[in-house]
Amino acid sequence: MSASKLFSPITLGGVDLANRIIVAPMCQYSAVNGDVTDWHLMHLGQFAVSGVGLIFVEATGVSPEGRISPGCVGLWSDENQAALTRVVGFCNDFGNAKMGIQLAHAGRKASTDLPWRGAAPLPASDPRGWQTVAPSATPYNQAFPAPTALDEAGMAKVIDDFRAAAKRADAIGFEVLEIHMAHGYLLHQFLSPLSNQRNDGYGGSLEGRMRFPLEVFAAVRDIWPTHKALGVRISATDWVESSSWSVAEASCFTGALKAAGAEFIDVSSGGNSPAQKIDAGPGYQTGFAATIKREVGLPTMAVGQITQPHQAEAILRSDQADMVALARGMLNDPRWAWHAAEALNAQAAYAPQYMRSNRALRGEPIPGNPPIPSQ
Repeated sequence: MSASKLFSPITLGGVDLANRIIVAPMCQYSAVNGDVTDWHLMHLGQFAVSGVGLIFVEATGVSPEGRISPGCVGLWSDENQAALTRVVGFCNDFGNAKMGIQLAHAGRKASTDLPWRGAAPLPASDPRGWQTVAPSATPYNQAFPAPTALDEAGMAKVIDDFRAAAKRADAIGFEVLEIHMAHGYLLHQFLSPLSNQRNDGYGGSLEGRMRFPLEVFAAVRDIWPTHKALGVRISATDWVESSSWSVAEASCFTGALKAAGAEFIDVSSGGNSPAQKIDAGPGYQTGFAATIKREVGLPTMAVGQITQPHQAEAILRSDQADMVALARGMLNDPRWAWHAAEALNAQAAYAPQYMRSNRALRGEPIPGNPPIPSQ
């Protein structure tokens, strides 16, 4: 068998990744006022020393009202920035993976309780809740309070919030930034006719529905350094027959993102309607990634029930995607990259403190770990 594609390097924008294994953004619902905690230090730190190419911090709210829940990470304050700086610094000191962040606004799906408390919507009258916003004043379902339809000033604030959070992400030292436009959150809500019922220039046709997400992207692109990498996560379909938001429209949108300066696309699906009927299974979203990769030509991440090394290798070798992003698989096995390297006869970086854990470990220890104490 020829050299593993999964463990071959790839360049996104100006950022070189050692391999194509991506730790997907995974909400932990464990922040305090948007600040990451020691839980995040442990959660992200374990991946940093385990041989992956890129780690994304979870969906990070660009404003307090942009969070999914009161426990979600944010990046709107100096305190948020300082807390994230500590965690990213630790990962950079002891690991060799590049660090990325996913900036997000939950829109009408914001202000919900923590999953282990039932994830019920929190009304604005609840001390932990707030008023949500959306393209139109249509709730996600009957259990959710009606959001406020964004007016011109509200949309301008969202753009400013994304821009400000991106500036903070750059100052922290993140090398990769992903804008969340998937899973039924605010920017996906603008893209889909199921949630966007506007009759102005930001609704109706595909061109109108794409307008605001493209304005947000342009604002971030304008300030994000060219030597770093900027991309987008999208849902390729709503999985609702009555919706026109499908892989065809997603491909058109991805083409517009590419023209605006996007350097990768992360292809997921669903999340925008309780009427969705998802045909889930191993690799069930890779076909969407393959179509967009073929039609648009951006470096593409595939996600969704990718759990086995040979499965990931096959996705890349068959040119369905350029990278694979794992979430639940990483939670189940934080040393997934080491075990994949063993299965594929490849090399993965490892923490020298752990070199005795597996005689099959190959490659070089992570350089600079442990860091040299300052004098």
